[in-house]
Amino acid sequence: MTKESNLPHGEKVTENIWLCPDGVYRWSYEFNMLKNPTIIMTVWKVLGISIGIVMGFIFLTDLFEGNFQTADDWLGLGQLILIMTGIMLCLSIVSYVILGAIYGWKYQVLFEMTDEYVRHIQMPKQVKKAEAIGWITAFVGLMAGKPTTVGAGLIAATGTTSTSELKNVAALKIRKGWNTIHVNQKLDRNQVYAEDADFDFVANFLKEHCKNAKISG
Repeated sequence: MTKESNLPHGEKVTENIWLCPDGVYRWSYEFNMLKNPTIIMTVWKVLGISIGIVMGFIFLTDLFEGNFQTADDWLGLGQLILIMTGIMLCLSIVSYVILGAIYGWKYQVLFEMTDEYVRHIQMPKQVKKAEAIGWITAFVGLMAGKPTTVGAGLIAATGTTSTSELKNVAALKIRKGWNTIHVNQKLDRNQVYAEDADFDFVANFLKEHCKNAKISG
């Protein structure tokens, strides 16, 4: 048994994943915004749905008002769709470039996973991979005394969180080539990332515990 796997009150179950004394699996992932297109593709998907809703409303309104009488009317609608799509596409790319520059094209994410939920915790932009791993190993020891308090402190000290209740997950989309698992509830979307050495463990765990999910990928 390695020194890491024999640490008091904690167990290293894969290369980067710890089973902490509060029964929560924790790991860190450094997201490369240049190599992994997951975020920008998600943005495009959301924008596409938004454009579709707006265009559908415009189409139905004009249709009931009898505005589609000639080919030029249909051509005008098509041009409007193309213009809006082009504007949204340009804005999303510019925004992504700005965000990527701010984060140095990488940002650090911490994950927590239990039988009941998986939580995506975005770290402050200045935190690097080594620091995030250090946080986890430090908490493995500290949790021996007050695991609930320390676990809450970890969330409070970090950035934005997104939690998915596994019983409510409707779809799991596994994208191993992108190190990404889409954990989708009916009205909520989450993304879980894991290194190659950890990916199968996370994917199999989620497949086993998301009893009501449609699994693809």
